[in-house]
Amino acid sequence: MSTPQDHHFMEQALLLAKQAEQHGEIPVGALLVYKGTIIGRGWNHSISSHDATGHAEIMALREAGRYLENYRLIDTTLYVTLEPCPMCAGATVHARVSRLVFGAYDQKTGAAGSVFNLTCDERLNHQLDVEGGVEQERCSALLSEFFRNRRKAIKAAKKLKTSQQD
Repeated sequence: MSTPQDHHFMEQALLLAKQAEQHGEIPVGALLVYKGTIIGRGWNHSISSHDATGHAEIMALREAGRYLENYRLIDTTLYVTLEPCPMCAGATVHARVSRLVFGAYDQKTGAAGSVFNLTCDERLNHQLDVEGGVEQERCSALLSEFFRNRRKAIKAAKKLKTSQQD
């Protein structure tokens, strides 16, 4: 069950997602919290960095690891605006993150219950407590608007190219 603190930190993650969007990236934001303090922040940067691992969660995990001087992030909570993909879910398991709170469900690649459930798979050496759907409408709307605008831009570019060829 989500708490007022969950909503507060998801609001912060949404601000990071908007930062990603301002840089032309898919608007996903993430932060890692330890004892009520944000110790890691991230936003998607795969496109600009030409890096398949440039996901918001990975950035937040890396920053938190440097902060704690340990890759094991025990007793932490990861807040992310979109359900993690298999890579990010695997990284949270490996890092021993205690809890995952995410906003929008990802019916295509979600690995915290939608398509896969790596975060709670008992065959792995660690499982997370997972809370999905926190600020779901706002997180989903941000992503939907981004992709709607992207499709419009692609369509306009194709139309311009076609008109220039005529």
